Amino acid sequence: MALDFSNQTVNAWRRENGRVGVRNHVVILPVDDISNAACEAVANNVKGTMAIPHAYGRLQFGEDLELHFRTMIGTGANPNVAAVVVIGIEPEWTKVIADGIRETGKPVAEFSIEQNGDFETIRAASWKAKEYVHWATELQKDVCQLSELWVSTKCGESDTTTGLSSCPTVGNMYDKLLPHGLYGCFGETSEITGAEHICKARAATPEAGKKFMQIFEAYQNDVIFAHQTDDLSDSQPTKGNILGGLTTIEEKALGNLEKIGRTSTYIDAMGPAEAPQKGPGLYYMDTSSAAAECVTLMAAAGYVIHTFPTGQGNVVGNPIVPVIKISGNPRTLRTMSEHIDVDVTGILTREMTIDEAGDSLIEMIKRTANGRATAAEALGHVEFSMTKLYRSA
Repeated sequence: MALDFSNQTVNAWRRENGRVGVRNHVVILPVDDISNAACEAVANNVKGTMAIPHAYGRLQFGEDLELHFRTMIGTGANPNVAAVVVIGIEPEWTKVIADGIRETGKPVAEFSIEQNGDFETIRAASWKAKEYVHWATELQKDVCQLSELWVSTKCGESDTTTGLSSCPTVGNMYDKLLPHGLYGCFGETSEITGAEHICKARAATPEAGKKFMQIFEAYQNDVIFAHQTDDLSDSQPTKGNILGGLTTIEEKALGNLEKIGRTSTYIDAMGPAEAPQKGPGLYYMDTSSAAAECVTLMAAAGYVIHTFPTGQGNVVGNPIVPVIKISGNPRTLRTMSEHIDVDVTGILTREMTIDEAGDSLIEMIKRTANGRATAAEALGHVEFSMTKLYRSA
């Protein structure tokens, strides 16, 4: 009997703007690379907080600066974050990011190191962080509809098993949940190469398909052809992909697109770290295929759970978003089982259907939303990687 996904619920935190979060972090967020140490000192002082150090935020301009702001603001605004302390070297950019996060209605405090120094900044920020921890730890969960979650996806260390098992498992999940109001997201622009015509055809409207093709062609023109080569063999497929039996980027692309299922169509194509604007449904995002960069961008767009099919085995996590690993590779389950949340090897041995695998993933999404730590969370994987578009000024 087919399961009814129209009225399933999870226990999660309802944020001030109505969004649903599945984690309750108090984040100490650096505006720039030279504020990392102060943020880490605050997180060391106040248990129950999390610093998110990164490498950029100085002398950026134009669209590169806008992407930096979107990523920083989106990270703090994510519904998995209860409250934020923002620390930067200069007050102006610190205020831009703090004000952007404040639009969600959540508590935000900002501190700048210039004219204060580390000691005073860390002292003042630590007091505020402690206040936020007391406040956040008393927040109670609400009963929320499963379909209110925002669930993103990318695959990593793909091989022949991903296109046959773990990626179709994610696609089956989307086919079942998107009709009930779920927000979904896929991306990895370089990994669509060779199947871009198929991806364009999966758009819900001609406008969405056109926007995707503009993104894809910009990647081809600005990255591939601008550097006088259309040979991706040093990067796509990766050495791990080749070891796993994928010989061309076209094979990888076809497996990648299995993640959007059989009936789902995407309703819009977005830039990196852009939040969806057209209501519930599936979205395409222009992202790198690098795991940490892609998950960081989707988390900054507001997605609260990430589904991650892997073949050869990938260990990536994220500081604020739980990453659910799915694999259908029997060797990976033998050698790296501590990293896998959903075992779909039964698809290849014909002991499990893709439909059953999709149900298993949905059950794991519910368990994760209700509080189960993913493998990546249990193992301490908090990879956070900013996407940078061009050289600093």
